Amino acid sequence: MSRTVVVVGGGYGGSALAKALDAEADVVLIDPRDAFVNTAGSLRALTQPDWAGTMFFPYDQWLRRGRVVRERAVSVDPGGVTLASGRRVETDYLVLATGSSYTYPAKPASDSMDDVLDDLRRTHKELAGAERVLILGAGPVGLELAGEIKEVWPHKHVTIVDPAERLLAAFPEEMRRELHRQLDGLDIHLRLGAGLTAPPATEPGQAETFTVTTTGGEEITADIWFRAHGVRVNSDYLADGRLTTRMPQGRVPVTETLNVQGYEHVYAIGDITDVPEAKMAGYAMQHAEVVARNIIAQLRGGQPEATYRPLPYPMILLPLGPRGGVGQLPSPDGPVVVPAETVSAYKGADLFTGRFTEQFGAA
Repeated sequence: MSRTVVVVGGGYGGSALAKALDAEADVVLIDPRDAFVNTAGSLRALTQPDWAGTMFFPYDQWLRRGRVVRERAVSVDPGGVTLASGRRVETDYLVLATGSSYTYPAKPASDSMDDVLDDLRRTHKELAGAERVLILGAGPVGLELAGEIKEVWPHKHVTIVDPAERLLAAFPEEMRRELHRQLDGLDIHLRLGAGLTAPPATEPGQAETFTVTTTGGEEITADIWFRAHGVRVNSDYLADGRLTTRMPQGRVPVTETLNVQGYEHVYAIGDITDVPEAKMAGYAMQHAEVVARNIIAQLRGGQPEATYRPLPYPMILLPLGPRGGVGQLPSPDGPVVVPAETVSAYKGADLFTGRFTEQFGAA
C-alpha cells in the first residue's frame, strides 16, 4: 500500500521535494498559492512586467500523481496537518517547507498568479513615473533591485541607505571592491553607516515626492521608495507546540539527516531549519535532495542515512541586471570569487527560468 507524504509549503524546497517523491508515494502538497513561484525573478518582473509570466509554474501542471491542497496550515502534529478550514490531512511522512516571508516586491504579497501580476503591473507604473528612487537596505535584495532599475531606466537617480558600515561584510574584500566598482559605474548612490531619523511619510511602492533625513543629517528627496529588509520565518502554525518547540526567529531544530529532532518520519527543509547557513533557494533545494533520498529509503524499508552538512563559508550570486554582478562559489580548493560573466551565465541572464522550466514545466 502506498504511503502518504505531506509537504507543507510549495516554495523552492517543498516543490523540489514533491516533484522528487511524486512517483514514489502519495504526495500531498499544501500551499495557499496556485503555482510554484520563482521569486528570484520578482525584481525583474517589477521593472519588466512583460517578463513576469515566466515566474510561475502551476502545481497542477507538473505533479503527475500528487495532489495540491490550496489552503494554509494552522497546526501540525506527528500524525498530520490541520488546515485553516478545519480540515485535517493525515500523513505517514511530514515535511515542513514553509520558508520565509519578505517585503514586497522581493516576494509577492498575493497567493494567486493573477493578483501577483496585477500588483507588479501597478507598482511598475508607479516606478516608471518616478525619477528619484530610495531603497532602504543594502543587502542582496536592495542591491539587486537597484541593478534591475538601472537596467531599464539608466537615468533614474537611485540611492540606497543602510546602517551597515560595509556591503556584504561576510564576503572577501576582493568581491566587495568589485561590487563598489560596478555600483559606481551604474551611478547608484550608497549611504552606508546611516539609518533614517523617521520613515518616509508615503507608502512603499507608491509614487509621491517626499524628503527624509539620515542619522548623519543628510536630507534625501525621492519620488518612490522600497523596503529591502525584513525577512520573517513562516512558522506560526508551530506556535501551539504540538509538534516541536520553535527556536529564536521561529526556526526548527533538525538533525544532520534533516529530521525534526525527536522524529524519524518528520523532516524540515529550507529557511525554517536551524541549519547554520544563509537562507537561500539553492540550499533549500539541496535539503530537498537529502530528504527525498531519506524518505525513499524509508519507503523501501531502510533507514534515513543521507546527511546534509553546510559549507563552512557563504556562497552568493548577486546579479546587477542581466549582465553585471558579483559572486562567490565553491570549488575543490575553497571559495572562489567569480566575475560578472559567471554571475550572468549562472543566474543573471534568466534568473533560473530555464532551470525551473526544465524541472517544473508542464508534465
